[in-house]
Amino acid sequence: MMNQESRSEYDVRQDLLLRGLLAAQDDVWRIFRVMSEFIEGFTLMAKQKNLVSIFGSARLKPDSRYYQLAVQVAQELVKHGFNVLTGGGPGIMEAANKGAQEQKGDSVGVAIELLATEESANKYIDRGRLITFRHFFVRKVMFVKYAHGFIVMPGGFGTFDEFFEAITLVQTKKTKKFPIILMGSEYWKGLVDWIKTTVLQEKMISPDDLDMFYVTDDPVEAATLIENFYKKHVMITNF
Repeated sequence: MMNQESRSEYDVRQDLLLRGLLAAQDDVWRIFRVMSEFIEGFTLMAKQKNLVSIFGSARLKPDSRYYQLAVQVAQELVKHGFNVLTGGGPGIMEAANKGAQEQKGDSVGVAIELLATEESANKYIDRGRLITFRHFFVRKVMFVKYAHGFIVMPGGFGTFDEFFEAITLVQTKKTKKFPIILMGSEYWKGLVDWIKTTVLQEKMISPDDLDMFYVTDDPVEAATLIENFYKKHVMITNF
């Protein structure tokens, strides 16, 4: 017969084993939740055509110069035969969806649940072209897979993440090369200068890596860059 101390140790081991089994079971169900998001996302996004993603801060208001610039960029994209994909929230995302709708282009949104600065999807997304994800990484796959260009407006950490992930995927050839454009030279100057000086001089990147992105303030130039790129390349999904 086990003494009290032995039973206690045994109970602890059994408790840890049970917790491990429950955690593993929860992880298995999480796989199915993630799969369902991918299936829903792929089903909707595969129907969309000629998408260009526009990224930027959710914090900017309609009176911001960058909000107005995003509206103009989206309008020019539609004029050049493209449609607009955003993260579905306010700020730059709202501006881009607004510009697309005003120019009679397709306005698509891939939103994220419970993001503090994105309380609800903006009103300029077309009916039937909004999808909301629980997981950031699923949402990011939709951007990279289905967008034929990235236009990166001024923004914060989330915008930086989307920019650097895109150029990393192109650099490592995990996706085909596609146009990546930083809009707002004044805003991006410090980052671009740091990349061109410190990062390049320390040989953390190659000189050719600087060719993976463009910087402009001109919406027409941005749209034309993407249009000209696809005069030489086939427009297919990135992977």
